[in-house]
Amino acid sequence: MVTSAPAAGGGPAAKLGFAAGQVVQEFGYDGDVDDDFRFSIEDITGSELEDEDFGEVADAVLLWWREDDGDLVDALVDALTQLADNGTIVLLTPKAGHPDHVDPAVIDESALTAGLHTSGRVACAEEWTGTRLVAPKSARR
Repeated sequence: MVTSAPAAGGGPAAKLGFAAGQVVQEFGYDGDVDDDFRFSIEDITGSELEDEDFGEVADAVLLWWREDDGDLVDALVDALTQLADNGTIVLLTPKAGHPDHVDPAVIDESALTAGLHTSGRVACAEEWTGTRLVAPKSARR
């Protein structure tokens, strides 16, 4: 697991905790994602994002999620299966007023049910908001 501090600078990817050397697995990629944000993560980490078929441990998960994508709790639990201890999930959802917006209360409730809690929200792109999800400190080793 990478333990380096988040990248310097004030960009959204750095604010969400992405750091040099991390392995980041991406779920929910589709034609509506923001490639500039994806590239900013790759610039910080120094490597390409891994896809859903990645079979090793990831330091962070990037999860693009839309209201119509199904059960968010199930998706979060699935994302945790290959996530390193102390890893984070960054949940990207369409901003309010955009199609497929996910209410922040739904995100908070789903995170809690999956054993996570929110650790900040950041406007990541013109149409996307990022929510950082982490395991509660009491659950960490």
